[in-house]
Amino acid sequence: MALKGLVTLEQFIVDQQALYKNATGAFSKMFRALELGAKMVNRDVRKAGLVDILGDMGSMNVQGEYQKKLDVVADTTFIEVLSRCGEVCAVISEEQDHAIFIEGCENKEYYVAIDPLDGSSNIDVNASIGTIFSIYRRKDSNYSPKTEDCLQRGSEQVAAGYFLYGTSTMLIYTTGNGVNGFTLDDTLQEFCLSHENIRIPEGGAIFSLNEGNTSDFPEGVRQYITWCKEKDKATGRPYAARYIGSLIADVHRNLLRGGIFIYPGTEKKPNGKLRLIYECNTMAFIVEQAGGMAHSGRERILDILPTDLHQRSPLFIGSADMVNHALEYLNRYS
Repeated sequence: MALKGLVTLEQFIVDQQALYKNATGAFSKMFRALELGAKMVNRDVRKAGLVDILGDMGSMNVQGEYQKKLDVVADTTFIEVLSRCGEVCAVISEEQDHAIFIEGCENKEYYVAIDPLDGSSNIDVNASIGTIFSIYRRKDSNYSPKTEDCLQRGSEQVAAGYFLYGTSTMLIYTTGNGVNGFTLDDTLQEFCLSHENIRIPEGGAIFSLNEGNTSDFPEGVRQYITWCKEKDKATGRPYAARYIGSLIADVHRNLLRGGIFIYPGTEKKPNGKLRLIYECNTMAFIVEQAGGMAHSGRERILDILPTDLHQRSPLFIGSADMVNHALEYLNRYS
């Protein structure tokens, strides 16, 4: 039978929970909710060209970015499924100004930070997009949750992951004990273990960034890009430039093949564009658990204490050797 050796996401989580004496089943419920939300969004993404859910909503989110119709659909979907799972006290979403506190779940100990649809500028051209999420434990569940509970360092995440809606639909996640990947079997409608114990190569030959903004980058970043493009047989240069314009897709490729993704600060935006809590922290936790590195250019991403739900941060992330080399250039020319 083709099912021999098949491990579904639900079975994998149950097996992992069995390793912990005090496991309550809360993670199973949260992941079932996230899985359901991803299947619903994946369904809408697959039929996006056939129904009126492409294009702009005509409104802006808290980031000052125009919302795509699928952005709003994904945001509503994940808030609803997480609200119903009964284990989440609050949801932080890129699309919402404030944290959403779940009625009836005031004493629950987890909250979820989520970018419901990363890379939404690519929706209309059928490029890869995804959902990024992190799970945090509240400091104290003896009082009603408040915004301050949600301002924790990335090192305090208890789980992080992303769903990628591409040629296949995948889930990559970690609970701090390595990184595993699951691919959605469309016939079974189950996420099945396909990438066990993912390890990012220490080095790589891919650099990913928006070179259209080169003139606004710090001098160290410009010098590093120049170095990546130079011919040198000993180091295998020039490196390949690969940039999709979707954090989730670019980091996913480099996670599997080795490489570096850079979104630096600029003179106009010294803190860059990417959000710390539900983009940078999530990807940093995953990449570090796979043996890679994530840095802001000033400090390790996971060590930053956020002061705002939608705080931004520069990001250098990927293979450890490449990130360290980029930081050397940044420090040399700063």
